[in-house]
Order: sequence, then structure tokens, then C-alpha cells
Amino acid sequence: MDLDSLLYWSRAQFAMTAMYHWLFVPLTLGLGIIMAMAETKYYRSGEESWKRAAKFWQKLFGINFAIGVATGLILEFEFGTNWSNYSWFVGDIFGAPLAIEGILAFFMEATFIAVMFFGWGKVSKGFHLTSTWLTIIGASISAVWILVANAWMQHPVGMEFNPDTVRSEMNDFWAVALSPVAINKFFHTITSCWLLGSIFAMGVCGWFLLRKHHERFAVANIKMIAPFGLIAALLTAYTGDESAFQVADKQPMKLAAMEALYDTGASDAEGNCQNGEGVALSAFGLLNPKKEAPQDEEPPFLFNIEVPRMLSLMGTRSSNGYVPGINNILNGGYTKRDGSVALPADSMIAKGKEAIQSLAMFRDAKQRGDETAAATYREELDKNFEYFGYGYLNNKEELVPNVPLTYYSFRVMVGLGTLFIILFITAIFLSRKSARLQKSRWMHIAFICSVPLAYIASQCGWIVAEVGRQPWAIQNLMPLRAAISKLDGSSVMLTFFVFLVLFSTLLVAELNIMFKAIKQGVDESDRSPEKE
Repeated sequence: MDLDSLLYWSRAQFAMTAMYHWLFVPLTLGLGIIMAMAETKYYRSGEESWKRAAKFWQKLFGINFAIGVATGLILEFEFGTNWSNYSWFVGDIFGAPLAIEGILAFFMEATFIAVMFFGWGKVSKGFHLTSTWLTIIGASISAVWILVANAWMQHPVGMEFNPDTVRSEMNDFWAVALSPVAINKFFHTITSCWLLGSIFAMGVCGWFLLRKHHERFAVANIKMIAPFGLIAALLTAYTGDESAFQVADKQPMKLAAMEALYDTGASDAEGNCQNGEGVALSAFGLLNPKKEAPQDEEPPFLFNIEVPRMLSLMGTRSSNGYVPGINNILNGGYTKRDGSVALPADSMIAKGKEAIQSLAMFRDAKQRGDETAAATYREELDKNFEYFGYGYLNNKEELVPNVPLTYYSFRVMVGLGTLFIILFITAIFLSRKSARLQKSRWMHIAFICSVPLAYIASQCGWIVAEVGRQPWAIQNLMPLRAAISKLDGSSVMLTFFVFLVLFSTLLVAELNIMFKAIKQGVDESDRSPEKE
């Protein structure tokens, strides 16, 4: 197989593993909060019904948690097997957050999860509640460091390149850990997990109500879950808006792909739209399938419903702020947020190739012991290093991600998020009178149908984040074609199908176990004594 085929199958394998893994992670983080809230109610009220609720949610949490760990381990191994050049180039930086995640968060989860599951009646109510909260806090801390690593790939900071070892080395840990991109990515991701967990739990309650089974349990838990879910949904929307602001500054091509935005005219010297009209947001449109290249003559949309100036407001916090389109980014010449003028993509590719050549000449001079020449080549490398990754590209069109997939995924995510906000508000209104909620059969069906929609929205969020930054493994620093391992493409294709069968089997097994646990319902016979 050639490089393109190897790259295709390696990307497919990693994407498939990540998407399966992300079926389990958000439910772990979201359902963990709900089980902790239920146990907190039990601790404060002493009502056995809340203890039974906590144990029921913990059972579903445990089933999901076990499968999530298995898929996560495989995902991390793939960095070393399929993306060894990436691991060599930035392993000192990327590996640090993952090591902290493994040492701190994973051991914290492993310690307290045993108490949470097996400590009922063996430890005091207070210690058990603390263990439950520490289990989900540990899982959230684990997410922090994974998302720090991912955010660094989106916006590499706190590093310097060492030409002697051909590795990027961390020189500011806190710049990596506290990057604005990392902070916002964590809060947006964690609140979206709370949202999914709330939708899932309300779906279970809706099934109970539809079957007229455990109705008191379902109504009581919906009253607890719906307000939490609404808060999570609103926070997800708020942090999503902040994400758009960050993307507009640091990944403008991703934002342009999210909007199928090709041309926005010229900018003035202050970074505003020269025409004074701002840039409109595409609320929803139908893309033109004949649009095959950024600079062809085909219009991007068959129809498009726009909100005037809204994209300028989201991307720059100004109603007339300039947001470049795909062709503007490729051609350069507009004023960026920091006041500099964007270079054309062809110039950045040329500078990147100069940087790669300077690195090769530097290493050759070092081997010859010519320190003077090495210093000269090092200076040239440093001057062009910010374009280093562009040097691996063959043409500027490679900088354009899959526009239709990014555009539609973004709208599915936002549209479903809006639908969930309406769902939570309706649930809160109906739950004010228990009898009304119990009789609202249409609402029970809506709860159940929302569960798969929540997973679709969650997956679409990651599609936007990851597909939208292609072709980069590390934004502006390393494209995927430079990050890949030297493997036989047929072996990657084989393992793709092996993992597909394995993960599908795990998913079917989990769903089977989960459905059986839900059908068994809440254990009404549990009356085990608690230590005070």
C-alpha cells in the first residue's frame, strides 16, 4: 500500500476507536454525578428510596465504566503503534498529561470505586458518600488531563523545538495545563457529558413511566435530574460559544469549514470587515454537491438561511469583526486578531520547506563538527519554525478539511442541543405536578427517543473538533502524513476490522447487560443497615 492508503486506514482505525470510546466516557462522567446526587439526597434525608436510586444508578455506572476503560487503553496504545513519529516528536509534551492522568486520576478512581460498590453497610454513610463523590471527581480529573493533551494538539504552547534530538520539549508546564483552549475544552466537554448523562437517566425514567413500573422512583428522579440537565445544557451552550471564539483566533480554517464560508471580502487595518456589514452566520443551509474545490465557480449553497453579523459577533465579539473564509485563508492578506497580516498558504508552505531543509543542513553540519555552519542553519530554522509543519504539505488545498461533514455535524450538534434545552424546561414544568408527568405519555416517549439523539450530538461535537482541524495532527506543527508510523498498510486494515468486531461485540454485550439491569429495575427489597 502507498502512503495515502496507509494514512487512510490509520486515520480510520483511530477514528473508529475514538468514537467507540466516546460512547462510554460521557455516560460515565454524566451518570456519575447523578448517582452521587441521589446518594447525597439519601445521606441528607435518610429515605431508603434514595439509597435504592443511588444503587440503581451505580449499577449502570459500573457496567459502562468497565467497557470504557478497555477501549481507552487501546486508544492510547495506538499512539505508539500507528503514530510513532508523532509520539517521538512530541512525546515529552503529550505524554506528560497522560502520565499524570494515569498516576493521579486513575489510581484515585481505582481506590474509591471499590468502596463505592462494596462498602454499603460496611462503612459509614458519610465515608461511603465521600467515596462516591471522589470516584466521579477522579474520573473528571482523568478527563482534565486527557483534554489538556488534546487541547495542546489544537493549540501547541509551552514548548520549544530541539534540533539536536528532533523533538519538541516542554519548557512551560503551566502554559500547557492552563491554556485557554484547554480550560474551555474541559468545561465544554464535561458539561456536555453531564447533559448526556441527564438525558440517559431521564430516558430510563421515561421507560419506567411508559411501562408503569417504578413510577414513584421515576418521578422523583426526573425532578432531581431535569434542573441539573438544564443547567448542564445551558453551560454547554455557553462554553460552546467560547469555543467558537477560540477557534476563530487559533484555528480559522476550522471555523470557515464549520460555516462552509469561502469568501468574506477584505479586512481593514483594524481587523474589521471593509464593507462594514460584518459576516453572517449560516443558521442552516443545503450545501452544493457540485462544489468540489474552494476556488471553483460553483456557489457553496443551494439555499442558505443566514443571521446577519452573527458570525462576526461569535468569532470576534464585534458585529463588524472580520472572519476569513476558506479562500481568504488560502490567499492571505487579511489582518489577523493580533494585528499581523496573514501570509498566503503557498508562502507558508515554502517557508516550511525552508525550515525542514535548514534542519537537515543543521544536523549535517553538526555531524561534520562545523559549529559555525550549524549556528547559521539553526538561526534559519528558528526564523521559519512556526511554518515547519506546512513544509510537509504538497499543495495548499490540503489545508481544507472536509467541509460538508464539518458543516452538517456542527448544525446537528447545535440543533439537538437546543432541542434538549426545550426538553428539560418541559420536564421541569410537567414535574411540578407528579400526576401530570405520569400521564404525559408523549413526554415519556420523548425522553426515550432523546437518548440516541444525545449520543449523536456528542459524537458530532468530536467530529467538528477533529475533522475540522485536518490535515493537522498538531495544529500548524505536524500534519498527519508526517506523524504516521512506517507500517504495512494491509496490517492496519486488518487490525481495523479486528477492532471493529471487538468493539462492536463489547458494545452489544454492554447494551445487553444494561438493558437487563434496567428491566430488573430498582431493588425494592434492599434494606441493608448502614453504619453511622
